[in-house]
Amino acid sequence: MQIYLPIAEMPVSVLLILGMGAAVGFISGLFGIGGGFLMTPLLIFIGIPPAVAVATQTAQIVASSTTSVLGALRRRALDMKLGGILVAGGFVGSVLGVWFFAAARRAGLLDLVIVVSYVTLFTVVGSLMLKESIREFWTKRKGGSVRPRRRAGEHPPYLGWPLRMRFYRSKLYVSVIPITGLALFVGFAGALLGIGGGFIVVPALLYIFRVPTTIVVGTSQFQIVCTTIVALVLHAVQNQAVDLVLAILLIVGGVFGAQFGARVGRNLRAELFRFLLAILLLAVGLRFALELVVRPEDPFTVTTQEVHQ
Repeated sequence: MQIYLPIAEMPVSVLLILGMGAAVGFISGLFGIGGGFLMTPLLIFIGIPPAVAVATQTAQIVASSTTSVLGALRRRALDMKLGGILVAGGFVGSVLGVWFFAAARRAGLLDLVIVVSYVTLFTVVGSLMLKESIREFWTKRKGGSVRPRRRAGEHPPYLGWPLRMRFYRSKLYVSVIPITGLALFVGFAGALLGIGGGFIVVPALLYIFRVPTTIVVGTSQFQIVCTTIVALVLHAVQNQAVDLVLAILLIVGGVFGAQFGARVGRNLRAELFRFLLAILLLAVGLRFALELVVRPEDPFTVTTQEVHQ
């Protein structure tokens, strides 16, 4: 069954898009982060123009992240003060990302920027997460402590920069400068690449700021849903790149898949969880790297024809 996408200007299989949405929704529920980092590349791989894939995926991120935030509020697993700082920085980053998106599109460089950004970001983050998961697995095998307890007053120098603020629910007393910098980067990357940024925010809050695990997911999802709404509106108004038909199909498929993924994720060990996520990120990054080195097929051919009169 085919359906025409008015903004992408191409027909697609309804079952294929619903299946992709369900598969990515399953992975999102399994790992507890947004699936934009996977859905956007998949849409590009099946022929959706990168500009439409990036902009439309933000609608799916908003829908999936809103569900997570509501659940975190019910469990009181959300630091609103920390989330507010992340949202403020993310707003500015999203505006800058959409502006850069439009500028690159006008210059005819958007496709190249997206591919290079995916290769760089995914290979770096995936490699770091793979290294951390292997180190954690090896340390547990030897009977050691994976995350040694930090003594009172011991923290990296950048957490002691000026403008320090206390976050009671996250048990933090740190400078807001590195937190705002993280939010700016995630907002910019999310608007430019159509990703929620959860795979960046969650490890950063866990390993850099040492936010309790019970607070991390809900707080990061709160930041993501707020900043992604801004990116969605700007993409729709400024770039006219949001395909509503495609967005609805992705959201419907993602809702079903996320429910099953969340059930499976409850029984997944933490070290295996991080290892599988790292492999997934590296696989997507390497797939995009092939786009840079493999010679594409010529879109046009020149032939001569004999004309009979």
